[in-house]
Amino acid sequence: MLLLGIDVGTSSVKVCIVDAENQRVIASAQYPDEESPIKSLQTGWAEQSPDMWWLQTQKALAICNKKGGYHLKNISAIGIAYQMHGLVLVDKEQKILRDSIIWCDSRAVEIGDKAFTDIGTETCLSHMLNSPGNFTAAKLAWVKQNEPGIYNRIDKIMLPGDYIAMKLTGEITTSASALSEGIFFDFQFNGISKDITDYFGFSNTLFPTVKPVFSAHGRVTEKVAALLGLTAGTPVTYKAGDQPNNALSLNVLKPGEVAATAGTSGVIYGVSDQLAFDQQSRVNTFAHVNYTNERKRLGVLLCINGTGSLYRWVKNTFGISLSYEQMNKLAESAPQGSDGLRILPFGNGAERMLNNKQVGAHLHNIDLNLHTPAHIFRAAQEGIACAFRYGLDIMRENGMNPTVIRAGKTNMFLSNLFTQTFVNATGVPVELYNNDGSIGAALGAGIGAEIFPSQAEAFSKAERIGYVEPTGAAAFESIYQDWKNILEQHLEAKQDDKNQEAGRKPINK
Repeated sequence: MLLLGIDVGTSSVKVCIVDAENQRVIASAQYPDEESPIKSLQTGWAEQSPDMWWLQTQKALAICNKKGGYHLKNISAIGIAYQMHGLVLVDKEQKILRDSIIWCDSRAVEIGDKAFTDIGTETCLSHMLNSPGNFTAAKLAWVKQNEPGIYNRIDKIMLPGDYIAMKLTGEITTSASALSEGIFFDFQFNGISKDITDYFGFSNTLFPTVKPVFSAHGRVTEKVAALLGLTAGTPVTYKAGDQPNNALSLNVLKPGEVAATAGTSGVIYGVSDQLAFDQQSRVNTFAHVNYTNERKRLGVLLCINGTGSLYRWVKNTFGISLSYEQMNKLAESAPQGSDGLRILPFGNGAERMLNNKQVGAHLHNIDLNLHTPAHIFRAAQEGIACAFRYGLDIMRENGMNPTVIRAGKTNMFLSNLFTQTFVNATGVPVELYNNDGSIGAALGAGIGAEIFPSQAEAFSKAERIGYVEPTGAAAFESIYQDWKNILEQHLEAKQDDKNQEAGRKPINK
């Protein structure tokens, strides 16, 4: 029995075919090889075309099919993972009304901040567990304010994975997990937030039918089956945002378990059974894939926008003729601490853990007579690891104290240097597994289709391929404190700028 997993990422779409009996990947592919473009019509804006995602899904599946070893007609269920928080709008004919405003777009920060104040911080945090911030609800409010012609034509709002499911099945559904990541969900009343809809003036008719994450979200249509070679009627039985899905793929389902990923963005994601929140909404709490009204399972998410995106920029700027593997080898040749070179990796939009400030990426202490590309490659990895540590300390303030973190051996974790630096910076061991988002989506489909008798059974054959313990946490601490001091200077400068713009006296230091 075969399962198809589709992972709609910011950089590409990846698909894989998993044999449910042994949980092994038969074939996989991604498209494109180079990272997908992000449209930035203004500073801080980020958009992608949903039609691009659908085309990439088709191409990735076609590449996968050419590898052979299976027959598409034997696929029993489909699962979808997707980049979180993106806003997709369609009319009554299911036609796209505009490009998707994606997760790293910062245009709605002020709208979300004002809603946080006007609705009331205590109400937002106790009911939605988050500030409206820069999430999907605030993005929809921006469209309503700035593009009323488009807003008035909206039939349904969706997240990126909902759109791919719609293209496959012709049906539009959502889940409590999806609504919560958009800050549309009230955890006290277990439904769409009346506070949000009343404040922004959203009609409840904009929201799709709400279903469990693991359930039938529609069946492949005859037309799409002919286009893709699938069997008409094959069900889509799982949809989840990329970070809850990454946690699922690592069997992180119980309270206290923690996952991490370092792709375009970087995330630490821990599971809790408490309706808890950060008072400043620097880390965010969403309904996990196994959340139910009766059995609360929440995902506490720390996000850093600029991880793989920083490393890509470093490659394109300083290592354009090198592979990432070659860059990692060169980084190992530079000394720990990069001879004083420090990099802040915050150049990909407003950072939630920094109170939605756009600090920007910065290179500090460059010595033109000393520093080489190897230093820059290492400093980038160290800067990303320090950002993880900074965020993990916020999670610790909120009661999340992991003793081990699980991660897939992919993206930044392909670098042995980065993995060890991450462990030394955080002081927490890392378990490594061969997994990715498309595998998680495929296994999720098996759970949703009840092919596996339990969620635990879906991961019964998962094998740990690595375990990395701290070997120099004490030595790295001084590097982290120096990095943190530089970051705090930038945060103070940002606050001074804000005060000056408001006509107030700058903060005295």
